[in-house]
Amino acid sequence: MIEQVKKYLLNLQNDICEEFGNLDSKSSFDNDVWERDDGRGSGITRVISNGSLFEKGGVNFSIISGDKMPKSATQLRPELEGRKYTALGISVVFHPENPFVPTTHSNVRFFIAENEGEEPLWWFGGGFDLTPYYGFEEDAIHWHKTAHQACKPFGEKVYENYKKWCDDYFYLSHRDEQRGIGGLFFDDLNEGGFDYCFDFMKSVGNHFVKAYKPIVLKRQETPYTEKQKEFQLYRRGRYVEFNLVQDRGTLFGLQSGGRTESILMSLPPKVQWAYQFNIAPNSEEEKLTNYFLKPRNWIS
Repeated sequence: MIEQVKKYLLNLQNDICEEFGNLDSKSSFDNDVWERDDGRGSGITRVISNGSLFEKGGVNFSIISGDKMPKSATQLRPELEGRKYTALGISVVFHPENPFVPTTHSNVRFFIAENEGEEPLWWFGGGFDLTPYYGFEEDAIHWHKTAHQACKPFGEKVYENYKKWCDDYFYLSHRDEQRGIGGLFFDDLNEGGFDYCFDFMKSVGNHFVKAYKPIVLKRQETPYTEKQKEFQLYRRGRYVEFNLVQDRGTLFGLQSGGRTESILMSLPPKVQWAYQFNIAPNSEEEKLTNYFLKPRNWIS
């Protein structure tokens, strides 16, 4: 199982870096191959910085193992407590320079948890989500139609269920606010057998570029003002808050003794917090929070 998944993830990492690296005329992806000192983990961190398109982006592969599942992984599944585990996946984050190009995140992963004398437990998880700073209905519709296409071969209700899970998960409870316009989120997937679940994870992984690249190509040359850049930096603060306060993936990486430099790659290079940031009534900035950052059916 692990070797099949690893081969797919490494190919997906290469494909994503090639697709988006070719769009940036100023920078390219660094390739950082690393291994943990204890021999219980390794990975390839690929980061692009200070580019014409991406202020910062990362496409990271890792595989780690341990003798005891971290609390972030057993909080919802207490039966996993005390088990040995192996986890592998790729995590993708892009923070564009242009505020009209959305930030995006994607992750696909595979876990095996073992107890001596028992059958191993395994499951898949992942998804992709979009965080715009300026909303465009055609972009939101395209994003969610592509997410729907990824799910369609696996059942009529799959998109609907995982879209709702994404809306519920990427929610800043301390702000009573969505992080973005959602997408797909799934976890603990093992129903239907390994091949079925692996095929679904691959479908999600393979549709990420199809969902994001057309939006990038459409928005990357849009002129913007200093005020619009300032709004992007302000909204990036919400992204940081979610990742550091609520994201279980970040917590899992840190609690499992993961490579902090790679885990926190997801944070943007520039961000600002302002006390009582002033948003003009009836502005595009107000429309983002009052319209786009509300869970809705984008493809009906």
